[in-house]
Amino acid sequence: MAEKKVETLSKDPNNRRLVIWHGDVVKRYERQQAGTAKPFWMELHVIRLGDVAIATNAFELFTDLTGNATALTTAINNVNLCDGGDTPEAQLNALWEIGNGGDAVTFRPDSSRIVVWYGDNPGHDPSGGHTEADATQSLVDVEAKVLAISTGAANNLDGTGQATRITSATGGNLLTGVAAGGVSDAILAGLQNLDVAVAGSPSCDPGLSISLSPAGQTVQSGTDALFDETITVAPDAPQGATLECTVPFTLNGADAGPAFTQTVSIDVKDVTPPTVACPPGPNPAGHVPTADNQDGFFRMVASDNVDASVPVSIKDLGSGTVFGPYSSGTTFKLTQAPGGQVKVKPFTGAVQWKFTFTGDAQLIATDAAGNTATATCLVPPN
Repeated sequence: MAEKKVETLSKDPNNRRLVIWHGDVVKRYERQQAGTAKPFWMELHVIRLGDVAIATNAFELFTDLTGNATALTTAINNVNLCDGGDTPEAQLNALWEIGNGGDAVTFRPDSSRIVVWYGDNPGHDPSGGHTEADATQSLVDVEAKVLAISTGAANNLDGTGQATRITSATGGNLLTGVAAGGVSDAILAGLQNLDVAVAGSPSCDPGLSISLSPAGQTVQSGTDALFDETITVAPDAPQGATLECTVPFTLNGADAGPAFTQTVSIDVKDVTPPTVACPPGPNPAGHVPTADNQDGFFRMVASDNVDASVPVSIKDLGSGTVFGPYSSGTTFKLTQAPGGQVKVKPFTGAVQWKFTFTGDAQLIATDAAGNTATATCLVPPN
């Protein structure tokens, strides 16, 4: 029977390993019949024969996720290949272990998870008690994308469509016909060819908003995701304030971290002029005139929607001469003397200054944003 099996399998070069295995069976039988086969002693355990059963440990994690090149090299060098005696492999069990089913790998929180699966033949289904559907769901549950690489002389990783189905279900990629020496380059190329869903979620101070067009998009890894961004300041936004928006971007629905977070700061212009007035002020004795203020006692009064204090200047409308600035609340006496000398001097009592002008006076208030307002102080000429 074994001889017949060898003859049948030899017709397909992809069955090379099976031909060798069955050929060894024939040779061992011939040695037994000739009496040249030596007996050997062993401890025998009753096992269910298959790829998983042949390995002492069907799934072994040599190192968890790491960026340590030395640790990675050591782990790879510790991997020993074994022949299961048939074509199908045991990768479905391994894929299940990596995902949420076996939970054997500790993924970083909010990371983009890539599983590289390379080989020359598809897997037993089930494998280690886990079906293709189990393995696929396990990977989907941890949001892992599978990059499958079919390599070797057989180049048959997708022989049953497993690789196509698993990479499609996880949003991964399948590369076929990759030479053994080109696997590393294929991994890098495959990582760049994976699709990544990029989206932003703006969060803004009241009075400021950001909209993205489109709200999200899918691009190939390594390429730029371009968004049209519209920043809008509301009409009732607080003038003079600095408003901020943050736009954290996600990759495949996971937070991409500070490197993918945009911060926008907008200084809202102060476009409202201050208010300024020239109401009656006290005389030197501290009394505010109740009549028409014929004696010319006034106060400089100014306020602003943003600035805590607004400086005030005073201008002689007759000569154009300007004095100041003074602080809001300053008291003064104004005397109009047409043809006289324009001057200012400290005064007495509750009156801080005395201005002698050739015309009426104009108060000028200017806020920090450069907005200006004026008010006129009228007094009869002497």
